[in-house]
Amino acid sequence: MSAVDSKAMAAAVERPAYRDTNVLRWLGAYAASTVGDTIYYLALSWAATRGGSPAQAGVVLAISAVPRALLMLGGGVLADRLGPRRVVIASDAARSVIVLGVAALLLVAAPGLWLLAAVAVVFGVLDALFMPAVGALPPRIAPPGQLARIQGMRGLASRLATVVGRQRTDPSADDRPKATALRDLTGGLTYIRRHRVLAPLLVVIALGDLGFVGPLNVGLALLADDRGWGASGMGWILAGFGIGSGAASLLLAVRGRIARAGLVQGLALVVGAGAIAALAVVPHIVAAAGIAVAIGLFAGLSGAVCSALVQTQTDPAYLGRVTSVSTFFSLGVAPLSFPLTGAAVGLWGTVPVFTASAAVCALGAVYGLCSKGLRGAELP
Repeated sequence: MSAVDSKAMAAAVERPAYRDTNVLRWLGAYAASTVGDTIYYLALSWAATRGGSPAQAGVVLAISAVPRALLMLGGGVLADRLGPRRVVIASDAARSVIVLGVAALLLVAAPGLWLLAAVAVVFGVLDALFMPAVGALPPRIAPPGQLARIQGMRGLASRLATVVGRQRTDPSADDRPKATALRDLTGGLTYIRRHRVLAPLLVVIALGDLGFVGPLNVGLALLADDRGWGASGMGWILAGFGIGSGAASLLLAVRGRIARAGLVQGLALVVGAGAIAALAVVPHIVAAAGIAVAIGLFAGLSGAVCSALVQTQTDPAYLGRVTSVSTFFSLGVAPLSFPLTGAAVGLWGTVPVFTASAAVCALGAVYGLCSKGLRGAELP
């Protein structure tokens, strides 16, 4: 059989991700944890804001980033060496046990900042294992042509998930010579540095998340408290953000690919940065929720396309390590800005802080648009 016939046969049997039982099983488990994760992060940020000063709230929310920053790259090596499915199931199961234990403790004691900080540290350790592994899973359950669509479906679920479906064998990972963990790590970093798309893409992800996570986490809680919107107002803004982000993910899930993906992600991030700056100046909760929809739509579209490009541009043998570098900046380094965000809001107010954060996001977008390799990147 010729190579052309083989490719034609492969295309004929390839099913869309939304019709693949393995993908749907994975997505169902992923979505089931969404509600719990959302409630956890919302409760943590609001309790920290109400239980201490802005700077103390920032410290509580940032403290989980310390173990993530220290362990994330090692988590990527572990995912590539042991297999992502094992790591995902073990780390997510451990998180479930911890949440149940904390819930039982809160029945008999008031939540102090020390307890919130302890939970954040433990979750940071587990995130360092979970995030690289979950990012390396899609190529194990679907063909390359469906990876962009899966990233859209994953965005609809929005948070972490437990994977219960089977995996496809990855011969490239199984056949490569075994090396030390340190050599695996340096090999992954060298692979990223030499890649004409991944190298600038990870810079864009790092700057985008650095400017995004501060105002949309501790900054949002402080903004809602300052404007008198309360926890319900914060919830409405988060709901608006979720609607916009869900719409962006739905677009990618339905279409399967976005033409001129590298250019689209940069332009979308520019618009999203402007919306972040606008959020701090609107006086009414309705307008703020509307702007949150725009933030979710454009920043969400940029983030979903970036994730899809990471998935499709990376050799499967390096997915765990490449994902660990991406999440190292997103969940390890960027959250360290929380104390700075809280202290800055306390000194200068929300408008200057949100504006500065928007400028960092815009800087990442401009950097990506100036990179010929990333600007011309396409999804398969």
